[in-house]
Amino acid sequence: MIEYFAAHLWQMWALISFICLILELMNGDFFIMCFAIGGVFAAVAAALGLGIYGQLLVFAVFSVLSLFFVRPFALKYLHHSGEERVSNAEALIGRVGTVSEAIEAGGYGRVAIDGDDWKATSVGGVAIAKGQHVRVVSMESIILTVEMVN
Repeated sequence: MIEYFAAHLWQMWALISFICLILELMNGDFFIMCFAIGGVFAAVAAALGLGIYGQLLVFAVFSVLSLFFVRPFALKYLHHSGEERVSNAEALIGRVGTVSEAIEAGGYGRVAIDGDDWKATSVGGVAIAKGQHVRVVSMESIILTVEMVN
């Protein structure tokens, strides 16, 4: 069994690359992908008959080169919005929605944004009628704070 693995190390490198790509899909910061690239080159080196130390050197060199050349390119062109990527409820801030249930003065109402209905209160506690367009200015827990859109 050991002889088989020693003779077919390219399969191990291919497996390492595949696992790194799966981990990269869960992470998304293009760091682990660099090790997958190094694993691909190490698999090629193993298939060409390079020894284990040569394969490790090829893996290390191409992984480091990928960190310096491939990762910045991928971050620049695949993450257009910059370092801060808002997600989930934080992405609602600044969005415009429609009041689906009137917001009472000093109380609460409901606002519809993209088909979701959120509990909301208004800036300054002013009343806002149903059907008015509002902009989300902040969020505390699951309650939006909105203001009227002119």
